Amino acid sequence: MYRKAIENLKSWKTSKNRKPLIIQGTRQVGKTWLMKTFGSEHYLQMAYVNFDNNERMKSLFSNDFDIHRLMKGIELETDTKINPENTLLVFDEIQEVPRALTSLKYFYEEAPEYHILCAGSLLGVTLHPGASFPVGKVDFLNLYPLNFIEFLQATGNQKFVDLLNSRDYPLIHNFKSTFVDLLKHYLFVGGMPEVVSNYLNNTNLQKVRSLQEKLLTTFEMDFSKHTPSEIIPRMFMLWKSIPSQLAKDNKKFIYGVIRSGARAKEYELALSWLHDYGLIHKLPRIEKPAIPISSYQDLTAFKIYLVDVGLLGALSKVDAKSLLEGNQYFTEFKGSLTEQYVLQELWSSNFIDPYYWTASNGTAEIDVVFQWKNLVFPLEIKASENLQAKSLKSYYKKYNPTIALRTSLTDFRKEEWLMNIPLYMLSQLPEVLDE
Repeated sequence: MYRKAIENLKSWKTSKNRKPLIIQGTRQVGKTWLMKTFGSEHYLQMAYVNFDNNERMKSLFSNDFDIHRLMKGIELETDTKINPENTLLVFDEIQEVPRALTSLKYFYEEAPEYHILCAGSLLGVTLHPGASFPVGKVDFLNLYPLNFIEFLQATGNQKFVDLLNSRDYPLIHNFKSTFVDLLKHYLFVGGMPEVVSNYLNNTNLQKVRSLQEKLLTTFEMDFSKHTPSEIIPRMFMLWKSIPSQLAKDNKKFIYGVIRSGARAKEYELALSWLHDYGLIHKLPRIEKPAIPISSYQDLTAFKIYLVDVGLLGALSKVDAKSLLEGNQYFTEFKGSLTEQYVLQELWSSNFIDPYYWTASNGTAEIDVVFQWKNLVFPLEIKASENLQAKSLKSYYKKYNPTIALRTSLTDFRKEEWLMNIPLYMLSQLPEVLDE
């Protein structure tokens, strides 16, 4: 299946100031597949090293960081004569050998001719003890589950991708029912590569849900494997509370939802570990929509979403039959699946950092506020076609943005102060804003 991240890697390969690149992302999101596919398609050969349970590589990197010695050892390990001009070095599960992570500094400074791709869990890369992190000597690429466009490509719907890219709004409207149906399936299946592959092979939604539940179990087993034992019970309680958090009218994360009387200091570390696993995303609140937007973040208020909309549905026990009942799937537990989808699209873009905004008196709330170049845009998410916009109007009158945005199931429409972008057209948001 095609991943947009391949284009990022192609740009990295030809960059004049190329650094070793670390691909970050939760487990099972396709990091290994991406590196191997890129290596096989864009290099004459690839030297692949998996550091997981690899005592030879632990021993190799346990001494000095002499590049010549390290390259000899990697050639022996991979049975590959490495030519820096045509060979891709792939270091997988690099967090398992902390000194291999440290060595990237020396590769960049002393042997920048080598093309090095690395992958490791967010947990290992950010928290592993004993590693001297090569700050400023590496680049990063965040890999997310397949977004809606990648899902369409994987399911053989390239012609509809081309139609969206054309931004021929009347023609897109003619196929609205098709786009809505495809989006409903994406909301159920999500973008985890193994789940999408299973869906392609049999289109059985019950089997899809079963595989999603197995993935959730695998993640929960990882808690026990990598997390300090005293934190594990709190991680489980916090993890299981996420659907309840999102089912509230006000989706702000409340520690008291985890259990009665819970306090932030009891669960902050558990929250941090889940975030470092890459399993959850935090949507911070901002107090004022000004530039730079990150400077106005309220550190005490945030919402939490999962890494993948399909996994959120599985964790929330949303039934597959909802797909057959009109557009009910978009409004399941107060539209949280739709919000998850929108935020997932923005996060996976790798250039939009979303926040949310509430008025100080609590009378208005904007689902998403983000900075695009030198402007700040409000974005309201509507799961249904009930398009009242009281909060958006209030925000517009107070802050007078260039234009207010809304995404819903209605057609593309631009008015004097408001532009509606169909949910299935969110991939076009950057181009629409530029226009």
